[in-house]
Amino acid sequence: MHTILSKTLLTERTWHMRVAAPLVARKCCAGQFIMLRIHDCGERIPLTIADWDRAAGFIDLYFQEIGATTELLAALEEGDTILDVVGPLGNPSHVEKIDGTFVMVGGGFGIAAGYPVARAFREAGNRVVAVLGAKTRKLLICEEMLKAVCDEVYVATNDGSYGSQGLVSDVLQGLLDKGEDIRLVYPVGPPIMMKIISQMTLPLKIKTIVSLNSVMVDGTGMCGSCRVTVAGKTRFVCSEGIDFDGHEVNWDEMMSRQKMYCKQEAEALSHHHEHGACSRGAQ
Repeated sequence: MHTILSKTLLTERTWHMRVAAPLVARKCCAGQFIMLRIHDCGERIPLTIADWDRAAGFIDLYFQEIGATTELLAALEEGDTILDVVGPLGNPSHVEKIDGTFVMVGGGFGIAAGYPVARAFREAGNRVVAVLGAKTRKLLICEEMLKAVCDEVYVATNDGSYGSQGLVSDVLQGLLDKGEDIRLVYPVGPPIMMKIISQMTLPLKIKTIVSLNSVMVDGTGMCGSCRVTVAGKTRFVCSEGIDFDGHEVNWDEMMSRQKMYCKQEAEALSHHHEHGACSRGAQ
């Protein structure tokens, strides 16, 4: 059992949760994730480890209420317990000193997943810039956290309510136009955003590593549900990633696979609303 140490509502449906997981905190690195199961008849969901404290034995998770499991997770309170927190899973992000600027491009609640990677590159002695995107100011998360570990932080909102009006790709283009010596871009967030950023950087030959968020069931490479095509070969995101060369990902295939279980997810959410948390089938 893993105790919820704190829980904070950041936006209308985005939560920050601090969970006691000493074994995970002892081993985890930037770019890794956990598989979480709330109760013994629940599903397993992947969540990126956004932060951790090895001495105190906790990890920080961010999630949005978008389905039955995340709604149930959001209903838990401080002091409640989570049955399974398995990890760290996936391969740590490759971090090194580079000859130029590292840019983390974060969209939506994916910003939280980019935070530990940005911090790791800063700790490695790099110039680090963060470009954050949200539909509106009320949906922006982790800005102050990133300001503490980045040389510069830029924000774009779709409606212009904060930062510059437009998309993160517009901000990235502005940095390039100003002559920023960008050598590595790390997009994390909605697949369409990562695709657009990867297409932008390809002709410029700027290395682009993306953090993929494909469908996962077991998180250890056994089920194959997370598979994507990278450089023409099938790769398992959970065991071979979660970072891949954005220029080599078959984005259209990945985004199509993301929709495979929409019907079942809607049915599970409806079942959860009608029958409660631990009824068989309320996954």
